[in-house]
Amino acid sequence: MRARVLLLLAAVPVSAPAQKPSVRFDPVVRAVEDGIRKGLFPGAVLVVGRRDTILFARGFGHLTWDRQTARPSAWTTLWDLASLTKVVATTGVLMVLVDRGAVDLDAPVVQYLPRFTGGGRERVTVRMLLDHTSGLRAYVPLHRLASTREAAIDLVYAEPLTRLPGTRAVYSDLNAMLLGWVIEAVAGVPLSNAATELVFDPLQMGFTTFGPLLPKQAVAAPSLMLGGRPAPRVVDDANARRLGGVAGHAGLFSTGLDLAKYAQVWLRRGARPDTIWASERTVADFLQRSPSSGTRLLGWDTADRESELPSVFGSLTSDAAFGHTGWTGTLMWIDPVRDLFLVFLSNRSLAPRHRNSLTAMRTVRAQISDVAARAALAECSVARPVVC
Repeated sequence: MRARVLLLLAAVPVSAPAQKPSVRFDPVVRAVEDGIRKGLFPGAVLVVGRRDTILFARGFGHLTWDRQTARPSAWTTLWDLASLTKVVATTGVLMVLVDRGAVDLDAPVVQYLPRFTGGGRERVTVRMLLDHTSGLRAYVPLHRLASTREAAIDLVYAEPLTRLPGTRAVYSDLNAMLLGWVIEAVAGVPLSNAATELVFDPLQMGFTTFGPLLPKQAVAAPSLMLGGRPAPRVVDDANARRLGGVAGHAGLFSTGLDLAKYAQVWLRRGARPDTIWASERTVADFLQRSPSSGTRLLGWDTADRESELPSVFGSLTSDAAFGHTGWTGTLMWIDPVRDLFLVFLSNRSLAPRHRNSLTAMRTVRAQISDVAARAALAECSVARPVVC
């Protein structure tokens, strides 16, 4: 494995909290602990901050339902990101490739993947895969239909379109799988290598990698049970496992503070402290929606203000906020107007003790978003009116 892994446990976050969080964050603590008491997840970490600082970072509960296990750490505990893989690895790499002129968002996918042809697939562009307007259906149980990685890939290429491309957004894992293969075709290396070289290393995300590449000494919160026992370092997504644990839609593991670094570079519009990761223009392009993409940006999602259900972004984020969720109970949102981000990682998928944990998680994540945003905005000083 790469030399970076040898430094994994020595990595230090760039923006650690400078002092004990204000008592204004006490409601945040209660909101997360309420999710544990309800049996939604055994453990979690929460990080809240701005482009240049961390306001709050803390671990809660335990790694599993066994209270003898350790409390998670916002610095070092790894979590199965589930669909956050789409925005942290896949979208991140593609944005760099677009910025460098190696990928054209409006080029047909077949230009990069010659097998993606027939049945109207020639009309599908890279942009349509990113904003989920490709016309592919939402989900295919590849793990049940294919016995090997190669057979699973064949099924994705054979999957027919169900809608005219570019007409309506339907969130689909298949889009992200194909984007992962676009990356591999353009970069000439596996997705995991491309993500490390173009995203994780430049942003000093030293803990972040795909499950099969995690060192044995890494501390990971299990996201699934195998053989009746918690299985740390194994991705919960069965399709990702069939694809070898590295896929464009799932398979990535990371820590709260690593994701904070990722959120901060988006708040800085692609700028790192010492250089530029991606140009401001390209970042802006990825944060645009098309007339047919609904709430979807390129890779990212936004709040549906017309829905009767509570938004996981809460009610205090601006209309410019963007983010994503994951099946395992993960959430990240970034609000450029408020200069604020939130990273919430949990292992909801580890034998939840709540009958309807998915529905309940929407409510809990919405509550956490609101109390965290309220606490952060209360911390704003008169000297920072624009930021606040």
